[in-house]
Amino acid sequence: MSRRTTNFALILALLVFALAARPAAAQKDATVEQVVETSINVYGTRPGLAQIRRNGYERGRLTSIADDGRTEDGTYERRFIRGESMDKDKVRLDQKMPNLEYSLVYGDGKTWGYLNGATFTPREEAANNFLSQMWHGLDALLRYKENGSTLTLVGKDKQQNVDLYVIEIADKQNRKTRYYISQKFFRVLWLEYEAPASDGSGQTSKYMRKFYDYQYIQGTLVPKRTVFYENGKQKQELRVSSVTYGIKMDDTLFKNPEAQASTATP
Repeated sequence: MSRRTTNFALILALLVFALAARPAAAQKDATVEQVVETSINVYGTRPGLAQIRRNGYERGRLTSIADDGRTEDGTYERRFIRGESMDKDKVRLDQKMPNLEYSLVYGDGKTWGYLNGATFTPREEAANNFLSQMWHGLDALLRYKENGSTLTLVGKDKQQNVDLYVIEIADKQNRKTRYYISQKFFRVLWLEYEAPASDGSGQTSKYMRKFYDYQYIQGTLVPKRTVFYENGKQKQELRVSSVTYGIKMDDTLFKNPEAQASTATP
């Protein structure tokens, strides 16, 4: 057999293998379940995500942008313990800005904060912004089955020469989020949702989160940079410095001491 024939046979075999190895969702007009399940597999598989991300500790830097264009830099630490569904998760976000250091905590279905060692009730818009990272984040897509959410294939789109699937998820509280997923890589490039405006005006704003610089960390796909917009204006940028999953986590970090004290008081 000539070298040319051998090379042709090798190329043909590789082509057949590549076609066979494509995700099922890429080989035909995919259903919404096929698109989302393929995306979950790309992010680390459902069993893998449940096992590896059963808890975690994330550190990074953030830049907030005011309406007048002024910027403020700070750092953040995010800890979490995964529950059977997202409403049973425990999440703590510690933020340190130049003139302010505080924590926001979600646990047992409630939200509270720590400031100067004392607990406080966050303003509604601050609590909404904190919780929106859960209800309108990547995990809402990756854990749609556990959350009992409903999927809808809105359609296909093409933006900046990138072919996209547009998926809408509605959870049990009818909170809706649209995800724009690459048809080639099945990564979420950005998401959109509507919620009360952050200025407390009572109006509704359109929000968007864009995800960049994806990397595999402990076998799961993580965006290292996230940019957050409200009504088309950039409001915040998060840059992940480090993430560690599956570490020992002190449950008291997510406990409200005032609630514990009132429970213990006869």
